[in-house]
Amino acid sequence: MKKAVILLSGGLDSTVALWVAINKGYELYTLSFKYGQKHDRELEAAKKISLKANSKEHKVISINMDSWGGSSLTDKKREVENGEINRNDIPDTYVPARNMIFLSLAASYAESINAQDIFIGVSEIDYSGYIDCRQSFITAMENAINMGTVMAVEKNRPLKIHTPFIDKTKAEEIITGVDLGAPLELTWSCYRGSKKPCGTCDSCLLRAKAFKEAGVTDYALKA
Repeated sequence: MKKAVILLSGGLDSTVALWVAINKGYELYTLSFKYGQKHDRELEAAKKISLKANSKEHKVISINMDSWGGSSLTDKKREVENGEINRNDIPDTYVPARNMIFLSLAASYAESINAQDIFIGVSEIDYSGYIDCRQSFITAMENAINMGTVMAVEKNRPLKIHTPFIDKTKAEEIITGVDLGAPLELTWSCYRGSKKPCGTCDSCLLRAKAFKEAGVTDYALKA
């Protein structure tokens, strides 16, 4: 059985990406990050979701990205701003180079377990304007990884970054998740770490819009 590393935040996108990998028959190795975010709600969800998926291994890597701030998700002096569903600017929740760091570590982990496949649930259609969710970035990262790993250079076993939703809307992603039986009710998307989702941050607004467009009930809100 081929092995795959799945970047699992505990959110909607990464959870459905995990179920895509399950559907493709991979042996699963889930990877989550405690990167200095202000709350652990997504990480708590990731643990439950990884268990539900029967992952072979679930690693949580600690990175102190809050030590230099640059984002309202990591800087305790900054509040998460309310969302704007039609925004054109980069929101203050952007964490500098986050996906670059995550994919680099995923590549190291993948090479260590002899896995050629990495799954990440990014989309350049329905997202908050993050530049590290674009296909051009993913292509560049894949090229860099395959120039800097022994598995690719010496053993001719290149790594592949899978982005099953890169050109899909979040509503299409939700429909895929329902079809595959992904536990959407276990996911957490809110940028704020309250007991219940705030409903007003960018992530909450995008999620609500997507569930409505998909015609699917968001049972996570009823948990």
